[in-house]
Amino acid sequence: METAILKRDCEAVLIPYGEKILLPAGDEVEISQTLGGSFTVYSRGRLARIEGRDADALGKEIPAPTVPLPPATPGADVDEKLVWDQLRTCYDPEIPVNIVDLGLVYDLQIFALPEGGHRVEVKMTLTAPGCSMGEVIAQDAENKIRAIPNVKDVRVDLVWDPPWNQAMLSEAARLQLGLM
Repeated sequence: METAILKRDCEAVLIPYGEKILLPAGDEVEISQTLGGSFTVYSRGRLARIEGRDADALGKEIPAPTVPLPPATPGADVDEKLVWDQLRTCYDPEIPVNIVDLGLVYDLQIFALPEGGHRVEVKMTLTAPGCSMGEVIAQDAENKIRAIPNVKDVRVDLVWDPPWNQAMLSEAARLQLGLM
């Protein structure tokens, strides 16, 4: 963990409740996780997620994208591997494993649009149906997919069937979480 003093007021999302809060300038926070372009911090006994765009409030640089994106080429297809790579940069703020290795992504489809470009549809779940961070995680996935050249529309749906269980973890996730 790393300590930081907030240099300005900073919007954050309270974990696991998903509600937006304002962390005031001058507050001391402990940075517990810096993955996927966001920061998970402890502040006043609460866990919160700060977006990468607010890195300056922590005295940090805005994290560079972890997946290099090719230049847009009109009429080109969207590379499915690139979509999966982008999804691997999305993290549950409480678990240091990406949503793909957690087994949260159930389906990914890419459709050509008649007007040009592509729509990407993702079906994903959460580790628990009552998790209030679902919309935050889904929005993160949508934003990262939308950044891919030639993606014009994105739909990320949260689904609950089949229910998630630990058997859905990748081998890499099991190792990382000490479950092997």
